[in-house]
Amino acid sequence: MTDYLSIIKKPIESELGQFISLFNSSLTHEDKLQEEIFARIRNRAGKRMRPMLIMLMARNYGAVNDATLHAAVGLELLHTASLVHDDVVDESRERRGQASVNALYDNKVAVLVGDYILSTALLHVSITHNELIVRYLAELGRTLSDGEILQLTSIGESEISEETYYKIISRKTAALFEACCAIGAISAGMPEERVGEAKRFGQTLGIIFQIRDDIFDYYDSPEIGKPTGNDMAEGKLTLPVIYALNSAGYDSMFKLARKVKDGTVNQDEIACLVDFTKAHGGIEYAERRMEELHDEAQRFIRDEVSDEELKRSLTAYLDFVIKRNI
Repeated sequence: MTDYLSIIKKPIESELGQFISLFNSSLTHEDKLQEEIFARIRNRAGKRMRPMLIMLMARNYGAVNDATLHAAVGLELLHTASLVHDDVVDESRERRGQASVNALYDNKVAVLVGDYILSTALLHVSITHNELIVRYLAELGRTLSDGEILQLTSIGESEISEETYYKIISRKTAALFEACCAIGAISAGMPEERVGEAKRFGQTLGIIFQIRDDIFDYYDSPEIGKPTGNDMAEGKLTLPVIYALNSAGYDSMFKLARKVKDGTVNQDEIACLVDFTKAHGGIEYAERRMEELHDEAQRFIRDEVSDEELKRSLTAYLDFVIKRNI
């Protein structure tokens, strides 16, 4: 199997090391409880996909510098804070197979820790001395909150549409990847009016990333760290089931879908909806949509990236997002 991550990291290996050191030092504390929580967060930091994208964009439009690194830390901290808060909102007990902060401690601690991390994010972007970067991060925080609120309000609506699905993910995952690309380019000195193509590339990447994440929910996998149908258990209907419902048009399945949205569905009914989605082309449809978006994103790499090593890196990034199994 292709080692996508090694190819992705190659143009930014030394800079990635600097980022990790800066990120870890930003999440340390002399207080025993906070340091215990931060150590857990540091240890489950993941693959660093978002910081790597920021640095790759900076390399494409110039070079990775101190502003790039502090912006990357700021964005990753903002994302981390949003996850801590989301687990409180969703009453989630796990995050990627590990106990969430609110599960290990309580909601009060989780909210306060999330606030502390968010404030640290703002501190790091202020160090860039770049008003545009500060503005992009602030707007991202607002957009992520908008996405969460939209998702909560959509649960109570009777309509089940792809339009609403894309509206939600454009304000969540897609907004995050779009901001990575914009902030990376701006940190390297690109004027705001010239980062439109990079932003579109990031948005496309984010949509692909979320669709792949949603497909995971239809299969039980210990690597992913959540049981089959977990999204439905939380009241969420994602692209595969939305397509299956609207293309097959079974009233009995729509009734189950509405039970998902009002929070009265049980595990047997979720299993029935998962099987229905698989039997009526929902997974295949979502995979086709990812391939279409893959072709759109590939155009950016072809037209906007001249360095061959960066082309290979960003192509590997795109392929990893669409083919990953975790």
